[in-house]
Amino acid sequence: MMSKMWTLKVVGLGAVAVSLSVELLVRLFSHLRAKRTINKVLFFPSEVACVEHLFSTLSTHSCLCPLPHGVETSFSRLLHHLLSASSSLNLCVFSFSEMNLSRALLLLHSRGITIRVLTDKDYSDINGSQIGALRKAGICVRCDRTSVHMHHKFAVVDERLLITGSLNWTQTAVQRNKENILITEEPDLVQPFVKEFQRLWLNNDPAQKQKQ
Repeated sequence: MMSKMWTLKVVGLGAVAVSLSVELLVRLFSHLRAKRTINKVLFFPSEVACVEHLFSTLSTHSCLCPLPHGVETSFSRLLHHLLSASSSLNLCVFSFSEMNLSRALLLLHSRGITIRVLTDKDYSDINGSQIGALRKAGICVRCDRTSVHMHHKFAVVDERLLITGSLNWTQTAVQRNKENILITEEPDLVQPFVKEFQRLWLNNDPAQKQKQ
């Protein structure tokens, strides 16, 4: 009888230990997952530094440009997050003339990443705009044709990462203006932008305009 009681106690203690272990593992996993979630803010103007290493496998020592090498800046962090796209990139931007941001989209396009760009009709053809280069490369671009400016500045990477803020995609904004960017993977923040992009994209479908 005593042997059975001890057996039951041992089994009971084992069950408690297993339960506690599972709870600890769940908490640890949740903590690690939360820790991995990207939430950061970037401020501009950004320090000017070489970003060639982000576009190729060459080491920073292989580039002969006069800019500082191996320096992490707000702009290089922005490029890094854009180039992390593995399936899609949806961009809604008022003005787009910055060459390296254009290179980033062209590189992603060459990798087979689905890219959609929505921009303002009045700024798509201004001097220095990269919209024409994107279209020429085969990237799908639509212009907002409403009577008000399409003044958004946000990008959604793989429908999981939001990049948004005051920054226009221009060299002036990157190197001279006081600007900000928020980068987050918080679903409650990302998903409204996913839905808003899709709404604007459908509302500016040229095929729908022709039917009207």
